[in-house]
Amino acid sequence: MPNRITVTVVGGGIIGCAVAYELGRRGADVCVLERRDVGQGATQASAGILAPFIEADHAGPLRQLGSRSLELYSRFVSDVVADSGAVVPYERCGTLEAAMDASSLARLERAARALSETGLECRLLNAAEALIQEPHLGPSVIGALHVPSHGFVAASALTTALREAAMRHGVSFLAPCAVTRLTSTGSRMSAETNQGPRHSDVVVLAAGSWTEGLEFGQKPSLPVRPVRGQLLQLRWPTGSRLKQVVWSTGCYVVPWPDGTTLVGATVEDVGFDEGATVSGVMSLLDAAREVLPATEHAGFEAVRVGLRPGTADDLPVIGTRRSAPRLVYATGHYRNGVLLAPVTAQLVGDLVLEAAPGPLLEGVSPDRFASAPDARAGETAAAGWAGSDPARIRVARQEKKR
Repeated sequence: MPNRITVTVVGGGIIGCAVAYELGRRGADVCVLERRDVGQGATQASAGILAPFIEADHAGPLRQLGSRSLELYSRFVSDVVADSGAVVPYERCGTLEAAMDASSLARLERAARALSETGLECRLLNAAEALIQEPHLGPSVIGALHVPSHGFVAASALTTALREAAMRHGVSFLAPCAVTRLTSTGSRMSAETNQGPRHSDVVVLAAGSWTEGLEFGQKPSLPVRPVRGQLLQLRWPTGSRLKQVVWSTGCYVVPWPDGTTLVGATVEDVGFDEGATVSGVMSLLDAAREVLPATEHAGFEAVRVGLRPGTADDLPVIGTRRSAPRLVYATGHYRNGVLLAPVTAQLVGDLVLEAAPGPLLEGVSPDRFASAPDARAGETAAAGWAGSDPARIRVARQEKKR
C-alpha cells in the first residue's frame, strides 16, 4: 500500500510489542528489531500486576498514566486475544495491601482517604476484617487496604499474543537482531544492525535498559539504567489459593489459577548482571512468610530475573525530543511496563500517526532531562514529520482507534 508510514520499533518486550500491534492495526508498516527474542528481557520476570493505586500517595504522571491504562486493559486484552487466537490469563481479582506496623497502617489510612476522594472504590480493613478478606494472612498483619479494581495479567503470554496479533496486521519481527546505533538522514531514520541497515520514517525506541547508547548523539543521553528484579515462582500448598494479589512493604504475591504463585521482586542496582542470588531469593521468601505463613510449605519451582529500565525520577520516557522529531521514545517504564502497555501504545500511536501528543505526555517527555531551551516536546516535533503529510495519516487511519 503506497504512502504508509514506515516504523522501526527497537525492542521486543511488552512495550515494543504493544506499540507495534497498535501501529500495525492502525495502518502503519512496522518492523520490530529485538536483540534476543520477544519478551526475554524485563518482561519475563514480571508478575503482571495491574495496580496503579498501590503506592496511592504517589500522585502525579504515573498515577494518571496507570489509572488510564487500567481503564483500557479489558478492551486491550480482548482485542489481542481476538486478533491472535491465544489464551491470555487475566483477572481483576483486586489487591490487598497489608500493614504490619503503625506507620504502614497510617500510610494506608491516608491512601484510603485520598483514593475515596477521587471516587475510587476501596476499603480500609482492620486485622479481623483483613483476615476475612484473605484467610491466609499472618498474625503480623494489623490492617489492610483493599482495592477491588486491581488485578493481574500473564505478562509473557500477553507479549506472545501481542506478537501474533501484530503479525496478523502485517508487522514483521527480526529476532535476534542487534541494533548498534540509530542515525538520522534528513527525512528518514536508519537503524544500523548486525544484519544491515533498516530505513524508515520513524524509529520507536523501546529498548528498555539498553536505551542508552542508541540515541545517535542526543545530549544529554537519557538516564535509563538497568535495575535487577528477582522473582520467585512457587507451587502453593494444597488447599484454597489466595483470593487476590497480596502486597506488603517487603514483597507482592500473585496467585495463578494453575496453583502457582509468584513472589516479587527485588530492586537491585547491579548493572547488567542478570544472575539470581541466594540473598535475593531469601529476602523474598522471608518477606512472603511474614505476610503469608503458608508460603513456608510451598514448593519452589523457579527464580526469574529481569533488568527493569529505571530513570532518575522513576517515570517512563514517552514522546519525542525537539532535536529528534523522528525518534519516538517508549522506554524507562521500570516496574510498570505491563501496566502501562495499553496507554503507551495508544499514546505512541496517536503521536506517530496523527501528530497528536495528548496531555498525558507532558510529564513523561524525554525533554524533561534536557536544558530549558529544549524543553518543548510533542506538538511541534510531531507536526514536523507527520502533520506535514496528511495523505499518510489518512491511510494510517483505516483501522478504527480503540
